[in-house]
Amino acid sequence: VQLQASGGGLVQAGDSLRLSCGASGRTFSSYGMGWFRQAPGKERVFVAAITYSGGGAIYADSVKGRFTISRDNSKNTVYLQMNGLKPEDTAVYYCAQGKTNWFAGTAKAYDYWGQGTQVTVSS
Repeated sequence: VQLQASGGGLVQAGDSLRLSCGASGRTFSSYGMGWFRQAPGKERVFVAAITYSGGGAIYADSVKGRFTISRDNSKNTVYLQMNGLKPEDTAVYYCAQGKTNWFAGTAKAYDYWGQGTQVTVSS
């Protein structure tokens, strides 16, 4: 399985970005997907996750109401729409593919990870 994340960049506080993560290697539509992030000097933390069909999603409290996870199974791609970005959102963002078809908020529930894309939010 290969996951390729893209869409990161340098933006100002209040701006928006959309991250994408393309997947290959196994049936994309059979697995839950997630986004995690890791800020400098900190542990990787959960951001958002979505079920295999896109019918359900969960979010970290820190991003709820600002970020939206979605997926297009016809394109084998999961997205993270990030609105109202804050300097504390600065991190490397990783997409991950779950071990099951459901969403999950812990890293141990995912067995494949992308390479990460840098998001930097200036104040």
